[in-house]
Amino acid sequence: MKIQSKITLLFLALSTGILLLLNAFILYFEYQFNYEDFFKRLEARVNINSQVRLFPGEESRAYQEVRNRYLEKLDHEKEELIKASNGTFDTKGLPSAFVAEILAKGRARFKVKNKFFAGKVIVQGKDKYLVIVSALNPYGLREIGELQKILLIGFFGSLVIVYFVGKAFSYYTFTPIRKLTDKVKSITSDNLHHRLDEPQGKDEVAELTHTFNNMLNRLETAFSTQNNFVSNASHELRTPLTIINSEIELALNKADLNAAQRQVLHTINSETDKLIQILNSLLLLAQSGFDGKKQNWQSIRMDELIWMSIESAKKIHPDSNIQVDFSALPDNEDMLHVSGNSNLLRLAVTNIISNACKYSHNELVNIKLSVQNKRIVISVTDQGIGIPSTEVQHIFEPFFRASNTHDYEGHGVGLPLTLNIIRLHKGSIGIRTEVDSGTELQVFLPIETAS
Repeated sequence: MKIQSKITLLFLALSTGILLLLNAFILYFEYQFNYEDFFKRLEARVNINSQVRLFPGEESRAYQEVRNRYLEKLDHEKEELIKASNGTFDTKGLPSAFVAEILAKGRARFKVKNKFFAGKVIVQGKDKYLVIVSALNPYGLREIGELQKILLIGFFGSLVIVYFVGKAFSYYTFTPIRKLTDKVKSITSDNLHHRLDEPQGKDEVAELTHTFNNMLNRLETAFSTQNNFVSNASHELRTPLTIINSEIELALNKADLNAAQRQVLHTINSETDKLIQILNSLLLLAQSGFDGKKQNWQSIRMDELIWMSIESAKKIHPDSNIQVDFSALPDNEDMLHVSGNSNLLRLAVTNIISNACKYSHNELVNIKLSVQNKRIVISVTDQGIGIPSTEVQHIFEPFFRASNTHDYEGHGVGLPLTLNIIRLHKGSIGIRTEVDSGTELQVFLPIETAS
């Protein structure tokens, strides 16, 4: 999930929490206000009822007049006046907790479901009275119910609005990052001299841009150094070795050499040839890792390239036994094409076939070409010595050679070079191997897309 989506969801989650708290506070205070208002109305009736019934007179008649004219009749309103008998009250039908609170505090409020009670103790001379008024509050509950509906609709409506606001907010927040990403994607080894436009200010985007530019400076320097090495090393390093070889060959042609001298010169000549081979491999390894202007990209048909690679491998191993399996080729020949450098890909496939022939004592080597999931798959299977399981992870490291290859010539740069070439072509390599049973090496390359 992208950070932009995460921020949108986080914004939505925080807003949801805030809206829930806000709605909870609104409902809580609405309940409190509604109940308080209804209890006060009941208490007003308690006071009027006690005045009218316990203290008759002109003032009481005025209270009664006000009561009848201005105070509405509550739903299921019931007025009770209970006189104490021998110090006790007959409170049958009243909640015991409500009665206990009145007797303890002199007045009380109580609620059972939607039925409200209010009452107080009145002392008149030696007599005690309980004045109690009870009623239902359906209008209050209806009002709260309507408020709940409004809050619920408003809550979900607000969530929709908050989601789109959060999406727009995160989109505009990450606009500089997207522009930065697009600019970085456009920079390759061909245009490493390009730099990102550094924005004004010292915010995180400006700091990230500055960091990228510093990294590009270092990369440009490194690529330039590598390119110079690849361009100049051939002349600077090969020339002295070629001169040495030429001088040794001239020396070997002299007739006055004894056997010991001739053996020494042959050894020097052989080791010089090996050094030249290592140098050529290292130069190819360095060049294959440089995705730059020197690569000659073209459309390559892989079945034809495999035949050319087999021809090259047989020049190295004339007694090799190679079998080609093209039974899984697709009907559409366009699916056999990849985009790449023909010479480099041929070198990579030749290395793999040559290794299979060398390490299998020229036993049968099977090469199969197929297409899977829009990728061309080249499988090379041999019946050779295999690779110890603990060493498989190191076979693509330069100069590494497996512990069971001491009897075979090699320098440990063939597979690293092959891997570099395949990666340069946006491919990958897989390997299955077992000691003394053989090795299967698979090359996966993307099919060339139509331009």
